[in-house]
Amino acid sequence: MARPDLLLATPVPAPLRTALAERFTLHEGDPPPGIRAVVGGGAMEIDAALLARLPALEIVAIHGVGHDRLDLDALDARGIRVTTTPGVLTEDVADQAIALMLAVQRRVAANDALVRGGGWAAPLGRRASGRRIGIFGLGRIGHAIALRAAPFAGALLYTARAEKPAPWRFVPGIAALAEASEVLILAAPGGLETDRIVDAGVLDRLGPGGVLINIARGSLIDQDALIAALAEKRIAGAGLDVFAQEPEVPEALRALDNVVLAPHQGSATEEGRAEMRDLVLANLDAHFAGHPVPTPLVRPLSHDARPGR
Repeated sequence: MARPDLLLATPVPAPLRTALAERFTLHEGDPPPGIRAVVGGGAMEIDAALLARLPALEIVAIHGVGHDRLDLDALDARGIRVTTTPGVLTEDVADQAIALMLAVQRRVAANDALVRGGGWAAPLGRRASGRRIGIFGLGRIGHAIALRAAPFAGALLYTARAEKPAPWRFVPGIAALAEASEVLILAAPGGLETDRIVDAGVLDRLGPGGVLINIARGSLIDQDALIAALAEKRIAGAGLDVFAQEPEVPEALRALDNVVLAPHQGSATEEGRAEMRDLVLANLDAHFAGHPVPTPLVRPLSHDARPGR
């Protein structure tokens, strides 16, 4: 029996690619019309134009949790299944958020570069404990970050679509959250509702002592406004695992010593990637066996979390 045709929409880790090649006929680039499955990372793009070229498509299996570049309405209209790998990357991404928070405030990357260059006298860092920490988005990852951040926090605040049964203070709107926080951690999904939601006004509310951490999506931040705020010391620093146009990172951002940069490594642990691989395969295997998929994408309710709304 011929193996189903599968399109790799983005590069995937070698172990996943090997496992997929054992089950499917893999395609990259210009896809043939017989494609029945698509696999790719959370940054892959599937729009109506691509779907029109894939009349046999049955399932899109995301190696990650991002889906802001998928035309979900068009996929739903065709009855195409979409799956993600939730849960298995939650702990690793939350760890990355705390690592960046500490690295920025204690100047870990800058001090490492200083010592490697033969230096020793370093500027003072900032105390990481006792700060007011705000988390934008309290889903699985946001909640895991909150649990880790709580021991560091003098106060822990969050903004979400609605107040949740959580022991931390709910703040309606990201502008108010930034103003009330000394560290602002972004853990919300990408998409139109959150596109560049951290703009110059939000950064000014965070203020000259504030630190911004982003392990969510680069699209949440107005990157030019962030570069200006960092360069002009209108905020104290930032820790970024994601960027607006990955893998491109502006030279102006790379030149700043008050920002810690990582190449989208939130889920990049051996354990996490193995679990993500297994879940992608489990979703595909279940679909082609005619069974319910383990982790179908659940679309969130719409909300507007923009400043002043």
